[in-house]
Amino acid sequence: MLTALLPRLRILLITFWAGSLWTVGYVVAPVLFSTLADRTLAGTLAGAVFRTQAWISLVCGVVLLAFMWTDKENPSRSLLIKCVISMLACTVIGYFGLQPYMAELRTIAAQSGGIMDDAMRARFGWLHGAASVIYLVQSLLAVALVVKSR
Repeated sequence: MLTALLPRLRILLITFWAGSLWTVGYVVAPVLFSTLADRTLAGTLAGAVFRTQAWISLVCGVVLLAFMWTDKENPSRSLLIKCVISMLACTVIGYFGLQPYMAELRTIAAQSGGIMDDAMRARFGWLHGAASVIYLVQSLLAVALVVKSR
């Protein structure tokens, strides 16, 4: 009974993970910045949502790896495992690697009246751009995970 349920749970978890990635990155964050007049508040709220998304990614990725490790009959197993590990790496690098530096720059700016000098602004822009590219790669890997998990 449990072996028949595991593939369905795997598909459900993949759907939840991919859907949450796409919703947070391409719906929620843009809506926050387009709706709220205070960009600092929008950034703070987006940061909180991305933090939640990072933890969702870690939990989903680890649980999926456990499911896939035991699914020896799936012909796409190796590809799916590589995809999940790559998505987890994107989370670790993008959120847990780059985001603390971005938060540090925001804290420094807040201490100086919310103003970043040109060097800080450039560094923040570079970090934000790198994090955005990593998030895009993770989102595209999620497409592959959904398509190949059938």
